[in-house]
Amino acid sequence: MDKVVATAAEAVADVPEGASLAVGGFGLSGVPNVLIQALYEQGTGGLSVVSNNCGAMESGLAVLLSAGRIARVTGSYIGANKEFARQYLAGELEVEMIPQGTLAERLRAGGAGIPAFFTPAGVGTQVADGGLPWRYDGQGGVALASPPKEVREFDGTEYVLERGIRTDFALVRAAKGDRHGNLVFNKSSRNFNPLAAMAGKVTIAEVEELVEPGELDPDAVHLPGIFVQRVLALTPEQAADKQIEQRTIAVPTARGTVAQS
Repeated sequence: MDKVVATAAEAVADVPEGASLAVGGFGLSGVPNVLIQALYEQGTGGLSVVSNNCGAMESGLAVLLSAGRIARVTGSYIGANKEFARQYLAGELEVEMIPQGTLAERLRAGGAGIPAFFTPAGVGTQVADGGLPWRYDGQGGVALASPPKEVREFDGTEYVLERGIRTDFALVRAAKGDRHGNLVFNKSSRNFNPLAAMAGKVTIAEVEELVEPGELDPDAVHLPGIFVQRVLALTPEQAADKQIEQRTIAVPTARGTVAQS
């Protein structure tokens, strides 16, 4: 039952070339940076990644993206990642963009053993009708477009069929975890980490604080250990290494009020 591994390199050692990965995180919150760095140092490439976004500020998945290790991304947000946009438009990267809530449910459904589900999100758009550019040809044309999806009416409302997602591996980060793999996530890091963890056939969790079995209140556990195969305890330095994507500073004004800059 002890799922703790000694090093990040050991944790990702069997992730092969061309593997599919579900990766947790929301912006810079809850991103498994240590495991991603270990994967980068291992040299694994050709990866198909499922994640809300693909890293930012040269951290997270941006490390693998910049190195040309990612072949396909399924996600919801490109944001300010200029290298992501460049590779996509240049035809170097295949990208499936889907609604954020749909992505969350596709991950959860895959982990729960649900092969597909119907949702109203995307009905009447290219999400359902097909034609979204998955890959460009580098000349401004579309080399590969999304196929149409089944649309069905229930009680007078149309819904589009979306498939659950299962991946070979999942990489997640938790605030706390025990040796059995039970995990607790902090605030925004709970958005996608539990769902990504559920979707992976082999889930690897880096935890900021490792505790012994029985120390976590069962009612406080966000993800039970049955979904987790490996646990990596971070050093205090690794756990404290967190970035701020957009820093806002309060500036006093002449009238004593506070302005944001």
